[in-house]
Amino acid sequence: MKPEQEKTRYSEADLQEFKGIILEKMRIAREELNSLATSLSSPNANGTDDTAGTYKTLEDGSATLEKEQINQLAARQKKFIEQLEAALVRIENKTYGVCRETGKLIPKERLRAVPHTTLSMEAKLKQ
Repeated sequence: MKPEQEKTRYSEADLQEFKGIILEKMRIAREELNSLATSLSSPNANGTDDTAGTYKTLEDGSATLEKEQINQLAARQKKFIEQLEAALVRIENKTYGVCRETGKLIPKERLRAVPHTTLSMEAKLKQ
């Protein structure tokens, strides 16, 4: 068998291993996204409705900032899920794990750590 650097794509067994990793990451990411969505839709349990009006203004600003941060986290989570879905498509197309810049195989260690990547470290460092 040729060394890994000379192979042009990963074997079916390798692709299935990566698919399992991606599906698990997607499951966790979706759970986190659902949790974020729930926290956005539920009213603040620590509300300040019974406090003086002067404190209410500060609390409103804090609540707004917190919602913005949760929205940003949710947007990042959605993007991550989309990247994982695109990686599954690449697995189906048998192009998964091939660097889009160099055309070489991305090392398995990198794919296990960042399964949605499309760049080898060599190409990433050139950016």
